[in-house]
Amino acid sequence: MIRLRELFSIFFKIGAFTLGGGYAMLSMVESQIVTKRKYIDKEEFWDLISLIQALPGVFAINTALYVGYKLRGRRGAMVSVLGAALPSFIIILLISIFFTSFKDNAIVERIFKGIRPCVIALILVPAVKLLFNKKTSWKTIWIPFVAAFAIWWFKISPILIILIAFVCAIVIEMYSFNKQKKSE
Repeated sequence: MIRLRELFSIFFKIGAFTLGGGYAMLSMVESQIVTKRKYIDKEEFWDLISLIQALPGVFAINTALYVGYKLRGRRGAMVSVLGAALPSFIIILLISIFFTSFKDNAIVERIFKGIRPCVIALILVPAVKLLFNKKTSWKTIWIPFVAAFAIWWFKISPILIILIAFVCAIVIEMYSFNKQKKSE
């Protein structure tokens, strides 16, 4: 069983070194929790990510909450969330204190320009992994591309896309259930 101190340490490191938000942290969480320590198997981890995407709130916090709860119950959830959130809180606090003294610094500006491509990669890798997980078939692989295109080209709200997908999933499941019931 994982110790609370270790759980806090894992999520603190992930929170401290993740740039780009919750999706960027997925590779690090998978590496630490699934691959290196084998606390959760890969299929369950990606099922968890699918569930977390449907929940309201901050993705990174929801991930830490679920993994911590899964591994050590309520205490694990609290420790994981604290570990994931504390680095961001400290960094934002320090930036807000010293921001005026370095906001126009050319070096800082270049550093952030250099970080941007890394953030894109950190977000892209888990997105591709999620796209090609075992539950994605050739029948459904087009859906994320159509959704992304609709958001980008037609400026459709992501919330509307999620609601449409939710309704479509319910209709398809009801149709499949009725079809299966008739064949019995």
